[in-house]
Amino acid sequence: MEYYSEKINKLIAELGMLPGIGTKSAQRLAFHILDMSDEQVERFTEAIKDAKKNVRHCRNCQCLTDRELCPICSNPSRNHKMIMVVESTRDLAAYEKIGKFNGVYHVLNGVISPMLGIGPADINLKELMQRLQQEDVEELVIATNSSVEGEATAMYISKLVKPAGIKVSRIASGIPVGGDLEYIDEVTLLRALDGRVEL
Repeated sequence: MEYYSEKINKLIAELGMLPGIGTKSAQRLAFHILDMSDEQVERFTEAIKDAKKNVRHCRNCQCLTDRELCPICSNPSRNHKMIMVVESTRDLAAYEKIGKFNGVYHVLNGVISPMLGIGPADINLKELMQRLQQEDVEELVIATNSSVEGEATAMYISKLVKPAGIKVSRIASGIPVGGDLEYIDEVTLLRALDGRVEL
């Protein structure tokens, strides 16, 4: 049985196509949009159109920006000799929120996944290698996720970069704060043990 009219159902369906948005969230968003003033809706749609039209990848690090160089790459106070490799712009934002990393980034925009048909040529590895040849880089910090694909990508990058004499490090991973050991998987426990530090 149809509860809503065709146009409301269409709006709900479009919002439901967004990642992480289920049917109930899509309905809630749809009704919120319908309750907005015409001026608010106009600003909202213009922001979407403007972002879609003007956001592109940074020429240097490949993160999303509306300039040729992103604010991090164009900041002279950042340590450009240390590059952290991340999977996505969202991962970059997560590290920036911590506020403890003063280097720059390189965004892969994916990971190697043979199961999904994603190879090294399908992510920004070529751009990373060109960057390492052009810039004076001392350390590459690989911060891909601890998934099978993230680990495989990290190993692949390490094998590519180490012959160039650049230090390659991997972020530590282990037990989350508040986590119970009995519920942690074996790989995470092993990584936590290997990444132990002296107190």
